[in-house]
Amino acid sequence: MTPSFVPEQSDGEPPSRRGRKPESIGEKVGGSHRAWLESVRSRLFASGLTLDDLVNRSGYSKSRISELLRGKGYYPGWAITYSVVCCLDLPILPMRRLWTAAAREANKDTTWIENRIHAVQPLQPEQPPVAHQGFTEAVRQPYTDYARVFLQTDQRARWVVSEVFDILWLGWDEATASPNVRRHAWCRLRSRVMLRAPRHEGYPDLRAAAFSTLAQSQTDDLAVRFAQIGEQAGFFDAMGRLPDDQLDVTVLRYLCGISEDAIPTVVGLSPAITHAMDHHARGALERIYHHHETRSDHP
Repeated sequence: MTPSFVPEQSDGEPPSRRGRKPESIGEKVGGSHRAWLESVRSRLFASGLTLDDLVNRSGYSKSRISELLRGKGYYPGWAITYSVVCCLDLPILPMRRLWTAAAREANKDTTWIENRIHAVQPLQPEQPPVAHQGFTEAVRQPYTDYARVFLQTDQRARWVVSEVFDILWLGWDEATASPNVRRHAWCRLRSRVMLRAPRHEGYPDLRAAAFSTLAQSQTDDLAVRFAQIGEQAGFFDAMGRLPDDQLDVTVLRYLCGISEDAIPTVVGLSPAITHAMDHHARGALERIYHHHETRSDHP
């Protein structure tokens, strides 16, 4: 097998220290697998190490390392993953959690997962950076509330938020080097939520949220409740078609109940921008609502 990750060479010049980047991650790679693989590749590209460096340091063949970096072939065991992670000086605990979730996604049973983990030396106690701990505690609740709107259950929402926090831990240096840590983190959350959110005609499907609105919870008459659901489903469907930032601000403010003043801190945008997003979103949804009312009054 010819590895796809080889140093670039030119006539009379030594090979580049960085070498050529691996091919893109395979399209069939699952979301959880992609989460940790992107973190590994990002650290590799930033480190300046070549594939040969990883081979020499890990003890695994070039073809196996190349396959791991592309997500090709069988799902990699924990031993080779652990070896590469150590070479790149990434935190082990969050990586093992992400690797385990991806193994389940790849239909590996509990015995397979536990045997692979037990074959590697036990982990030493690890703690995320203090700044990471402070940040995640500050945003855990609004992140979870946002995820729950799209994923519909507390368990799924908490799991995705925990996944995002592990991804941030792995790339905390990258996050803190970004111009806006909060925006960097919010974009990570949004991408992981949207990866798992149900879709309707290519847009996030918020119609199920019509079942859990405040108006629904206060309505005892089933006939009235079902009528409201029918009316609101179209409205929530339209909400899911808003541009990304408008949708985020709308969900946080009106479905999660987060105050207008707190939203900029959550999404990493200025108060002026979040106010504008709210204004544009409400204008668009009001036009849709009045159009719906007009059609209902004139069948």
